[in-house]
Amino acid sequence: MAESTVADQRSAEAKQYRRWYQLKVWKAARATQLAHQPLCERCLQDEIVTEATVVNHRLPFKGNWQMFIDPSNHESTCEPHHNSLIQREERRGHVIGCDVDGRPLDPHHPWNR
Repeated sequence: MAESTVADQRSAEAKQYRRWYQLKVWKAARATQLAHQPLCERCLQDEIVTEATVVNHRLPFKGNWQMFIDPSNHESTCEPHHNSLIQREERRGHVIGCDVDGRPLDPHHPWNR
């Protein structure tokens, strides 16, 4: 993969954990997740079939090794979902979306407080 020319905007703390993605244990966990669920879970919610190429952490692990490696915290996603919607959700601190009545899906959404 070519190096990005875009500046890395991660915190110094987050940069420390980037190396975890190069570990054999992560690569095995990633391969296991994608073999178990080869389709993007976010696309499937909209009844769209798309190959998953990224393993996302459902809850940001923020340096917690157990959360990083826990299979129940892994979600198969396509790159467009991971690099747009999921990143926006992490910055906002809640899941984006609403139910049929217009209420936010995420119980932690500010509207639900």
